[in-house]
Amino acid sequence: MSTRDNNTADLLTAALDAAQLGWHVFPLRPGTKVPALHGLTDCDHTGLCGTGHLGWEQRATTDPERIRAAWTAGRFNIGLATGPAGLLVVDLDTAKPDDTPPAEWDLPGVRDGQDVLAVLADLHGQDVPLYTFTVATPSSGVHLYFLAPEVGEPLRNTQGKLGWKIDTRGHGGYVVAPGSRAGHGDYRVVVDLPPAPLPAWLGDLLRPAPLPAAPAQPVSVGRDRRGRYLQCAVRAEAAKVAHAGKGERNSTLYAAALALGQLVAGGELAAADVEATLLTAAGRHIAVGAYSERQARATIASGIARGANRPRQVAA
Repeated sequence: MSTRDNNTADLLTAALDAAQLGWHVFPLRPGTKVPALHGLTDCDHTGLCGTGHLGWEQRATTDPERIRAAWTAGRFNIGLATGPAGLLVVDLDTAKPDDTPPAEWDLPGVRDGQDVLAVLADLHGQDVPLYTFTVATPSSGVHLYFLAPEVGEPLRNTQGKLGWKIDTRGHGGYVVAPGSRAGHGDYRVVVDLPPAPLPAWLGDLLRPAPLPAAPAQPVSVGRDRRGRYLQCAVRAEAAKVAHAGKGERNSTLYAAALALGQLVAGGELAAADVEATLLTAAGRHIAVGAYSERQARATIASGIARGANRPRQVAA
């Protein structure tokens, strides 16, 4: 058997092993972290996409037959969709030679994500959560696998929320599973224990921020015909923001701020009222980690500023 056949067989075995644990997998391009599945623009809406395009998370599977069909076709790396698998993976990365830790993590002995996690545990009076399924990455980093909480808002991906060089992957995310190879190294299991439940203190740190407070009072407009028009315009834009779909949340928020920003520039609405209303409408997206409140405020400010280039007024 050739080296290629050996590598393909090993990857197939690793993918099947993950599936036996109830972990949903999908193929990544050989030697990379990039999904090998087609994207929306390349979708011909046949097969699994017959009723609509399915992304890697929807196509991730535990079906042995589908897995065999995929991994006998090539030496695909293994993507593990953490949401469907019920996992929350803590990614402890290493620092690059030119990386400088931010001021709050510029501490003696803190060199990477593992050190930051140890400091966090100490600050919260907890043990470092090391007794769980653990994978070493080719860059000398570590993936700690935990069972995601079954109650409350699903935990999504975060980048740096816990601290420098710590990311997490939950709903909407994936990790490269053990058995895969990238760069000059392998993803390999170094602690072969069942994933432990996510420690409560880590879960508390990862919970989405609470919804922003509602405006103290409604947007100030009159009660005449003109006022009713403005009120409807504000409500319509807020509704678009509140119900924006995945992948369109930030662009919808920006478009709404731009549209209402034109009315602000025309003297019809107060900028503070528009910001408060749109921030409240964006609250559900902030709560699930689609973007932070700071990012939402920045998007709104940018949209209002752009709208100022084309002031708009409403006829009396």
